[in-house]
Amino acid sequence: MQSVERALAILEILARAGEAGVTEIAVELGVHKSTAFRLLAALENSGLVEQIADRGKYRLGMGILRLAGATTARLDVVQEARPIARALAAGTGETVNVAVLADGAALYVDQAAGGSSLQAHNWVGQHIPLHATSNGKVLLSELPETELAALLGTLAAHTGATITTRKALRAELAQVRERGYAVAVDELEIGLTALAAPVRNAHGDIVASLSVSGPTFRLGDAQVEAMLPQLRESAAEISHRLGWHPR
Repeated sequence: MQSVERALAILEILARAGEAGVTEIAVELGVHKSTAFRLLAALENSGLVEQIADRGKYRLGMGILRLAGATTARLDVVQEARPIARALAAGTGETVNVAVLADGAALYVDQAAGGSSLQAHNWVGQHIPLHATSNGKVLLSELPETELAALLGTLAAHTGATITTRKALRAELAQVRERGYAVAVDELEIGLTALAAPVRNAHGDIVASLSVSGPTFRLGDAQVEAMLPQLRESAAEISHRLGWHPR
């Protein structure tokens, strides 16, 4: 824990000073030069700091931009999706969620409740299983095989309708890619139905998923079919705001 705190302190020092040498950093941290050097080496290996060749000093590296960019991208999705999600919730009367892939799960980053969802469960901030949700299926649907294989560990059964084999899930993901949306009926919870569509960035990559969910007794096949065009149009509008222009 002490090493982590010292490494973070080095990043703060370089952010404040612009650049600094091993001796300066060691003095400010109150540690031996060898300790400061080891910490800098670890940060350099991660791309978070880089050494200025002609002066032997260190500055923040490009890895910082990568991390900052990931955070900015997530904030952009929430900002651009929020008014559209609220309009979709108002139009369908059901709960609308925005989810992103994080830590091997679907992380719900925003939610809008429709008029029919008087006591809607608050999903924001929760990590939800990828294989048992419409949002999760969308987020998995276009991942490279190596990434997909790494994410598919044990597929826990949450209900009798949950997909629990990799073969069945891969077949389901192929359908999601073909149709352009995912549906989950009673797969995470008995009595919960959800449908989701992909949100894409300027490069066409899926960066989030937009879903409509509600009680299964209200969202039968006919209701799901009727909501799909509005859901897909809403997801496409968010994608357009993020810079995606399909050919």
